Amino acid sequence: MPATSPFPIEGGCDCRHVRYRVESEPLFVHCCHCRWCQRESGASFALNAMIEADRVTLLAAEPEVIDTPSESGEGQRIARCPKCRIAIWSHYAGAGPLVSFVRVGTLDNPDLLPPDVHIFTASKQPWVVIPVDVPAVPEFYDREELWPPESLLRRQVLLPLIERYKASLRRNA
Repeated sequence: MPATSPFPIEGGCDCRHVRYRVESEPLFVHCCHCRWCQRESGASFALNAMIEADRVTLLAAEPEVIDTPSESGEGQRIARCPKCRIAIWSHYAGAGPLVSFVRVGTLDNPDLLPPDVHIFTASKQPWVVIPVDVPAVPEFYDREELWPPESLLRRQVLLPLIERYKASLRRNA
């Protein structure tokens, strides 16, 4: 990251119907090479900036949220433009609507958010070359090892909210 913060930053879909602003630095940026992300993105990996959902501000049009299967079996909810169908962000079952996984490629300047880690590299395409200075793991990683201290503190604030969210799901089941 540059010495001066570029945040907030903006992004949106191809047709510009859905526009959003990321208000602060994300918690962490994943470059996921799992086969599910490859299939869903139609590319060799998915690049997602994980951030608290309340730090993503909609600027134009509500995305349409589509329930989509995931390898965990718990699914994900993908926010897509209702016109051009571009995926803007996802909410995974683990944190539900409290954490957004913003598709870095939908940012006006995606160069601002390179990956902090490459995950599920055991299934990466063999021709993808991962830079030696970026952590890479065959599956998943230890958050305490890789996340910046500020992101770990922000996660501590999220955890009770996530627990309440999960408890509400159990009550309504």
